[in-house]
Amino acid sequence: MNNLPKVKIGIVAVSRDCFPESLSVNRRKALVEAYKAKYGEEDIYECPVCIVESEIHMVQALEDIKKAGCNALCVYLGNFGPEISETLLAKHFDGPSMFVAAAEETQNDLVGGRGDAYCGMLNASYNLKLRNIKAYIPEYPVGTAGECADMIREFVPIARAIVGLKSLKIISFGPRPLNFLACNAPIKQLYNLGVEIEENSELDLFEAFNKHDGDERIPAKVKEMEEELGEGNQKPEILSKLAQYELTLLDWIEAHKGYREYVAIAGKCWPAFQTQFGFVPCYVNSRLAGMGIPVSCEVDIYGCLSEFIGTAVSDDVVTLLDINNSVPEDMYEESIKDKFNYTHKDTFMGFHCGNTCSRKLAFCSMKNQMIMARSLPVEVTNGTLEGDIIPGDITFYRLQSTADNKLRGYIAQGEVLPVATKSFGGIGVFAIPEMGRFYRHVLIEGNYPHHGAVAFGHHGKALYEVFKYIGVELDEIGFNQPGGMLYKSENPFA
Repeated sequence: MNNLPKVKIGIVAVSRDCFPESLSVNRRKALVEAYKAKYGEEDIYECPVCIVESEIHMVQALEDIKKAGCNALCVYLGNFGPEISETLLAKHFDGPSMFVAAAEETQNDLVGGRGDAYCGMLNASYNLKLRNIKAYIPEYPVGTAGECADMIREFVPIARAIVGLKSLKIISFGPRPLNFLACNAPIKQLYNLGVEIEENSELDLFEAFNKHDGDERIPAKVKEMEEELGEGNQKPEILSKLAQYELTLLDWIEAHKGYREYVAIAGKCWPAFQTQFGFVPCYVNSRLAGMGIPVSCEVDIYGCLSEFIGTAVSDDVVTLLDINNSVPEDMYEESIKDKFNYTHKDTFMGFHCGNTCSRKLAFCSMKNQMIMARSLPVEVTNGTLEGDIIPGDITFYRLQSTADNKLRGYIAQGEVLPVATKSFGGIGVFAIPEMGRFYRHVLIEGNYPHHGAVAFGHHGKALYEVFKYIGVELDEIGFNQPGGMLYKSENPFA
């Protein structure tokens, strides 16, 4: 993934001046040793300059970790900690911060060796709120060296997403298609998140595409595509155009990313795209996603934003799918019931025309876009990557700005079942516990669009923390609530 930041967390230990400094020194060393033993040393940096007891120490520590190239901060309470200086660390650090605290080691050293960081964490959290400072605090932030090392490791994907957003540019080619108001949302929240957006017309893209006609790099791109598709190369006649289009997008990114380090694309694929370009861009979108450059369909700006966050959290390819159709009853009865612990309403099919990376498909082949071909010549609808999505754990999620410019999101963990879809496009049979209720009381009640981002694996914990950190209010983060836990809008007598 060359479109994501590398996280380096500076570990700064703090100490209250009426507690032994040696507690924080020794506990910091033990923490760093535990992390290196479990996870290596690539993600962390131990600040050796000082144990922070004062504001002057705070400045010295910040200068040191900045010089070391740290883009994330871990404030480690080796003992009670100085509530002012330790929170100023987070205030003045230009990046995401977390707070963890040391647990007491042994009953045999609870006089001179007692640190009281359990108490100090309460004061730290109080001061963070007083100063309106954002910081990640784990579910249970007090632990042994090994436990705190695990907490820091869990912070890595959260920090990667937050750092990435601050240097992200979304490039869109629009406007959105007719009857796709669902993909429209105010861009003000992008700026609130520190994300830049460059909005372009399809005509700009078409001009750039035509300028790439005969590009000498096209044959090499075609060869890459042939190797990826293998026996699935059912439309070899279209590969040179797709290669031309891929080079157009990659060159556009390099020419237009400006001062930003990371890019995501909100692309267009219809209604005029096919007839003018002569193909559909789905396969190219899938390839860019495989490079770590998310591309959403139908100019879905918050869709590609969601994809980028999931890419950063999972450090893996994501996709964007329609929450598309119900599973037929006979399919449920034959292939799911009594084989998996899901009701019929827990299941649905996630589908899109062909934008899912080949690495996330059980099998794939290049085909034409069947829906578009119902009203257009088949030859201009080639370019989709079809196949069943690989079975396994997934997280379905989305970050969205509402029409009144409020940031909201949802997260639901589930799986793709090993059930043949017997359908077309990039598609899978999905199962999410209590999906029926989630569909009604989060997706419908919350006015979410039909597009949802899919991360491969269970990443709900990290995504939830990212949503919290970037400012989504807690009651605006929907999730698939278990049975017996009523949604606000759920009829208790239903």
